[in-house]
Amino acid sequence: LTQPAGPDVEPVPLLEQGEIEILGRMPWSSNATFLVTVRDGDVEGRAIYKPGRGERPLWDFPEGLFRREVAAYVLSEAMGVRCVPPTVARGDDAPLGPGSLQWFVEADFEQHYFTLHEQRPELHDQFRAIAAFDLLANNTDRKSGHCLIDADGGIWAIDNGLCFAEEF
Repeated sequence: LTQPAGPDVEPVPLLEQGEIEILGRMPWSSNATFLVTVRDGDVEGRAIYKPGRGERPLWDFPEGLFRREVAAYVLSEAMGVRCVPPTVARGDDAPLGPGSLQWFVEADFEQHYFTLHEQRPELHDQFRAIAAFDLLANNTDRKSGHCLIDADGGIWAIDNGLCFAEEF
């Protein structure tokens, strides 16, 4: 797990308790999505903040997509796949109200599923694990750009708000 503040940082407690400062809006997001710094004393890291009030209504999903982001992390951990970056729900203490806060993955953003699948066969098992996760989570929105590779060669599945659809 890439941790901007160093290897001794525990992401979940920092995400749960840290003060959130918005750095800017993430481009190309259909809902309000912000890059933030999270600080607790002298410990800090980056995260992605998705406030509930910034979600566009969908006909096939009820409001509260940010809760599905958190549930996807919980499922990933329970499965032992660990493909979703640490993600927590934050309440009224967040700058734009309740939403999800997900650890930011320092990634090579030129790479995505298709380039990695073609060039890096050693990653295929990680992609199969993500496919199993997506099947169990009933993910309706896995895109190639939602698969990020970190500096250690780990594959992360991000943008999981459209998981757990009522219909398979």
